[in-house]
Amino acid sequence: MTDNELDVRQLRKPDKHPTIFATYADLSVGDSFVLVNNHDPKHLHDEFEADHAGSYGWDYVEKGPAVWRIRITKLATTPLPRILANTADITALEPDVTGAMWKLEVRERDLDSNVIALGPNGGIDLHNGAEVDVLIHVLSGSGQLTTEQGAIDLVPGALLWLPKRSRRQFTAGPDGLRYLTVHQKREILPLTPTVRQAV
Repeated sequence: MTDNELDVRQLRKPDKHPTIFATYADLSVGDSFVLVNNHDPKHLHDEFEADHAGSYGWDYVEKGPAVWRIRITKLATTPLPRILANTADITALEPDVTGAMWKLEVRERDLDSNVIALGPNGGIDLHNGAEVDVLIHVLSGSGQLTTEQGAIDLVPGALLWLPKRSRRQFTAGPDGLRYLTVHQKREILPLTPTVRQAV
């Protein structure tokens, strides 16, 4: 096992994490480096958990107070498949929440995903979709999706395809509406359609 040191104490703050992740990416499986820092990098550990859960090792060699050394080891060739959340748990929590209840936090990804909650009889006003196709899975509640040519009833289990730029409006039923969205990652997000609540 190779234990090269990467001392980031003199780097500018915006350069630290990119340098660390680039060093990690260059490792072969089973190899490691020792990160040298002037504090416990808890936020960095959170990012490793989000991106590489189960596929890296994180072992403290020295725990401050002035110098921290952590051996970071690559355990797998790529990030591992894993469960991110249970949608049944997400939809059961906080019934009054509206907007994005959950979102995909992995930094290196090709997809975006969210769980959206609309309050009872609330909705998202009529708008044209962004330049990405969107897959929607209705998790709970009920409602309607209005298109250019009519309305589609939304019930738990419904799997919808929203072609890019398609015109649509969401209206939740009396128990609200919660759904999962999956689409290609967008680097620059367009303006968010207006989410309206029942008055």
